[in-house]
Amino acid sequence: MSRDHVQSAERTAAEAAAAALTGAEAPFLELLARGASADAYEQPVLLARAEGRPAEAITALEQAKLLALRVRAELEGRRRREAELSALFETAHDLAGLRDLDAVLQAIVQRARSLLGTDVAYLSLNDPERGDTYMRVTEGSVAARFQQLRLGMGEGLGGLVAQTARPYVTDDYFNDDRFQHTHAIDSGVRDEGLVAILGVPLMLGHHVIGVLFAADRRARVFEREQIALLGSFAALAAAAIDTANLLTETRSALAGLERANEIIRDRSAVIERASDVHDRLAELVLRGGGVHDVAAAVSQVLDGTVEFTEAGDASATPLEASRAEGHAVRHEDDWIAAVAAGGELLGALVLRGHPGLDPVDQLTLERAAMVTSLLLLARRSAAEAEQRVRGELLDDLLDARDRDPRLLRERASRLHADLDATHVVLAARLDGTAPDVDQEAAARRRLWSAASHLAATRHGLAAARDGGTVLLLPLVPGDTATDMARRTARQLGTAVHEAVTVGASAPVRDLAAHPDTAAAAYAEGRRCLDALRLLGRSGEGAAAEDFGFLGLLLAGDRDIAGFVDRTIGQVVAYDERRGTDLVHTLDAYFTCGTSPARTKDELHVHVNTVAQRLERVARLLGDDWQEPDRALEIQLALRLHRLSSGAQQ
Repeated sequence: MSRDHVQSAERTAAEAAAAALTGAEAPFLELLARGASADAYEQPVLLARAEGRPAEAITALEQAKLLALRVRAELEGRRRREAELSALFETAHDLAGLRDLDAVLQAIVQRARSLLGTDVAYLSLNDPERGDTYMRVTEGSVAARFQQLRLGMGEGLGGLVAQTARPYVTDDYFNDDRFQHTHAIDSGVRDEGLVAILGVPLMLGHHVIGVLFAADRRARVFEREQIALLGSFAALAAAAIDTANLLTETRSALAGLERANEIIRDRSAVIERASDVHDRLAELVLRGGGVHDVAAAVSQVLDGTVEFTEAGDASATPLEASRAEGHAVRHEDDWIAAVAAGGELLGALVLRGHPGLDPVDQLTLERAAMVTSLLLLARRSAAEAEQRVRGELLDDLLDARDRDPRLLRERASRLHADLDATHVVLAARLDGTAPDVDQEAAARRRLWSAASHLAATRHGLAAARDGGTVLLLPLVPGDTATDMARRTARQLGTAVHEAVTVGASAPVRDLAAHPDTAAAAYAEGRRCLDALRLLGRSGEGAAAEDFGFLGLLLAGDRDIAGFVDRTIGQVVAYDERRGTDLVHTLDAYFTCGTSPARTKDELHVHVNTVAQRLERVARLLGDDWQEPDRALEIQLALRLHRLSSGAQQ
């Protein structure tokens, strides 16, 4: 029932009683019915005295007045308790539908101020980290310093309430020596103009979490009922804070569960993707797929471009790091997974342009590299017989010089080799020294295996020979024997992780028709190999043409014409075209100790003519033609040219 309904019922009952009574109580019942102020209850007594009524009547009125005032006080108390209960009920209702903690705390402070009729109401919360209590909500406050107050435990009225968990009240704060006054607190309270203050603790169990205050800017005595009422609001505020904390924890837990569910969903997707990769790779292995099929399958799963590259074509540093660690490594925007078996590096799977890679996707790339290595090993096992056949064919070319060319061509054709093409014979050898015989044999097997793999991919032949390996590889248009020797040394060294020295022969042709050519070319390659090692150039590759006039000693066919042409061919050709005498001048210049003055006497020409001819030689041979090494080769070429010309004459 609302307050208006209660008051209306009370007024109706009082009026009915007043109508039925004619004694001393009648005027006071009417006052009760009207809800008159306490001062109005003096009027019937004063009026009776003014009318000169008998003393008995006045005494009866006095007694009736006291009784009416008691009834009035009881009714006021009930109305107040009804209002308080209504406010508590509304606050509890707000708490039950808690959405915003600040709004609920603000409503509690507002209702406390309204019911207690104070100028100001406020609420502070304890800060466990700083060990004090701070203002959280204020109502009726006008001073900024007061609204930002922080009270240490035991300081001021609020600090004492927070420390002792007991309510405290004062009707004159500044003259109350029960409290520890500090400059900061007193300045804030003085700015707000507060005098009478009531504070009650906010309790959660046995712990104080804050203080609820009601204060006036004038002296005032707070009654026991008011202290109890503020305590009830404090209990609701504590419950609101506890509920809010529980809601926060619940929301946090729910958020954690959502994140966990997202992770589970992601992991499930990853597991499904990994299962898909496993099924695809297993199918590839079963149907005899190749390394490029594996790369294509992984490209689809990882949503990127995956390529298989030879060991020599991948970046050396990240590839070696991947092989050593057994994991894929990032290189710029790519990921590289080494394809290795035992100590041998077979190649790499490279994921292009994919810098961000999930750990499970990284594992997928690593597993694909492992499957690739298994496929390569399986293919190698199947190809070892073919490699042995290749080695036997090369051995026959090197040893049996009376073989039927037709049979040699047929055997080569079955191995996808063409003996009629131009080839280079390369002699390869490891430069490291193994600690024992077994390890040295294992190293040689690795070299032979790598050389056989290289020969198979280049449509050539390879065989183990003389403690090393010999390769017969077709010469690619645009390449030289030197290019092939250097590239082969690099590729074999990368494959076996050791320095490999390679000597190459000059290009040879028609091996099927002239099998003895292969043996001579191999001997030339061996001599180049030995020369590299003697010159301290282990781990490199070279051909006879790289050694200048020493190449004449290394070359099997003693290609004198080729040496002369490489060294002074441009000068000879110039004389032939122009009818000049630069070769004779150059020969005389060296014979005269590189003296232009003596040369002009030898040739019977002016010194300026000698200078002009030598200037032309420099333009043809290069500015370094008089450097000691070049000069020595030029003199040897001039002598060989002179001897050759004399023989022809």
